[in-house]
Amino acid sequence: LNKKMKKVSLYVFLALMICNIAPSQSSLSECEGNDKNIASFSAGHFNKIRKWTNCQGTAVGPNGGKYVGEFYKGKFHGHGTYTQDGRKYVGQYQDHKRHGQGTYTYANGDKYVGKWKKHKYDQGTYIYANGDQYVGKWKKDEYNMPDNLSERHGQGSYIYTNGDKYVGEWKKGLRHGKGIFTHSDGKVEKGIWKKDKLIQLN
Repeated sequence: LNKKMKKVSLYVFLALMICNIAPSQSSLSECEGNDKNIASFSAGHFNKIRKWTNCQGTAVGPNGGKYVGEFYKGKFHGHGTYTQDGRKYVGQYQDHKRHGQGTYTYANGDKYVGKWKKHKYDQGTYIYANGDQYVGKWKKDEYNMPDNLSERHGQGSYIYTNGDKYVGEWKKGLRHGKGIFTHSDGKVEKGIWKKDKLIQLN
């Protein structure tokens, strides 16, 4: 478990380092017919976007989402920023999907910083509005919604604002499997967990 703790800590460090690097200005030219001030969706503009490749531009979707970034063959591809209904994603896209390093900030103040794979969380740090942090694996399908507290799944660490910390396995958002819970007062609970309860000491 100590090796896993070190590995998770390394992932956190690398994710934060990569995502905290300020994005450089795109070297791509502006897309033909781009309107930086576009405020609403139109079929005409959408038809222009479908032809954009190796350029940077601005698009507004039918639901009001706005994308400013790089395009390839009419799709979000490269670095971009997407905003909608108080939510914001800044990071990498591949073939119209969030893929690579990126930061997603939710309207409720929660934030995910880390790696994306085909529009889903892969490995990263989730910072809750209350200050708690989770670093690890997920089983999350609706990226556009904040953590519903049942999506932490796999190996991960949870750091509570009161100083408590759990490092170990998760299932459906609960401590489940091998893990170590270190309380802020120094008390350590190590063993097998099931549905958030320690059932066997190691």
